[in-house]
Amino acid sequence: VVASAVFYGLTFLPALLAILGPNLGRGRVPIFQPDSSGTGWWHTIATAVMRRPLLVLVPIVAFILLLGSPFLHLRLANNDVTALPTHEESRAAFDRLVNEFPGGNQTHISVVVEYPTADPLAPSRVPGLVDYAKRIAALPNVDTITSPVTVDPRFGAAEYAALYAQPRAQLPAQLQALVRGTVGEHIVVLDVVTQKGIYSDEARRLLRSIRALPGPPDAAVAVTGFTAIDLDTVDFIASHTPAALAYIVAATMLVLFLLLGSVVLPLKAVVMNLLSISASFGAIVWIFQDGHLAAQLGFTPGSIDPTLPVIMFCTVFGLSMDYEVLLLSRMQEEYLRTKDNTSAVAMGLEKSGRLITGAAAIMVGVFAAFALADIVLIKAIGLGMALAVAIDATLVRALVVPATMRLLGDLNWWAPGPLARFQRRIGLRESTA
Repeated sequence: VVASAVFYGLTFLPALLAILGPNLGRGRVPIFQPDSSGTGWWHTIATAVMRRPLLVLVPIVAFILLLGSPFLHLRLANNDVTALPTHEESRAAFDRLVNEFPGGNQTHISVVVEYPTADPLAPSRVPGLVDYAKRIAALPNVDTITSPVTVDPRFGAAEYAALYAQPRAQLPAQLQALVRGTVGEHIVVLDVVTQKGIYSDEARRLLRSIRALPGPPDAAVAVTGFTAIDLDTVDFIASHTPAALAYIVAATMLVLFLLLGSVVLPLKAVVMNLLSISASFGAIVWIFQDGHLAAQLGFTPGSIDPTLPVIMFCTVFGLSMDYEVLLLSRMQEEYLRTKDNTSAVAMGLEKSGRLITGAAAIMVGVFAAFALADIVLIKAIGLGMALAVAIDATLVRALVVPATMRLLGDLNWWAPGPLARFQRRIGLRESTA
């Protein structure tokens, strides 16, 4: 989408503007015309903020951090049927199964024991399987274990070894059915049952405890099931997040440096974006995990889907950086002309404030419409991005950015000599006609 927008912006849009020519400005609404004196509303806001930058910056940043504080107790888990509204047929049927049938809410953890060769129920291997099953059964929150070596609590390793030493056809019919369902050519499956929910912390702890146990001799053990899939998904995303964040931040700072020729502004831009994102993340946790506004928005509170922060971060970071580039490029234009940081900040906000606010208003309206969806994930994405864009375009761009620009002064535009020369040679600086 972004590549297509760039392509059409460089090809179709100039051609269309050339065709429209002098007719482009017709039909303007007089009350929405920009202030030609350069001292309009946005200039007034920026000037007022820069008179008392700390008085504005400290409470606004504190408020944004307060909004983001619920994110500190974020809990990630994959969505289940509770992400659907209660009136949906599949959700209603699930709720009835859980409430009206015993075991409807049990969690099954499959423990797969694999041997390299031969029969997994060979007499020499049965004692190791029996001991392994007993160690699993001793773990907290284990209710039952279904496997060929747990069919009778009175049996020990010797009895099970003798039982499976005979031909399978001579086993009782019920035991034959169990063996067919749990024993393969080289594997044995132990079905561990707990009464804790699939995505509960207790089920996750049990899964980790099973994985930490040494397996039977000469066997490889793999633990799977819905809880395992959930935990592995969350762990995978969490473990790869730092590298992804580092790449995004580094790429962003490099492009901004090539555009602005400053090493300070790219770092400040990243911090500004993180403020907007943290506030929206905190609001998402406060609403969808903690359950505030659940009745008003019509959803069941629960853990946050692990894909939600990823989608929101990438989208919101890109949108916020887009606003930042518009704002800083106008400020740079004025600074290069006047060499006055305070005047450049005020004029830059005056020239870009209307554009940023208008674009943000459109996106807030579009994203807010997602909050009407019945699916919790879609509702959360829409509401979260609407909040992030609204906070970014108002509190951050209109108040925090001018305050920090005033405090940093001419340091905003500083770069070491070698880097400054490098940027002048290959940078992305705008040129004048």
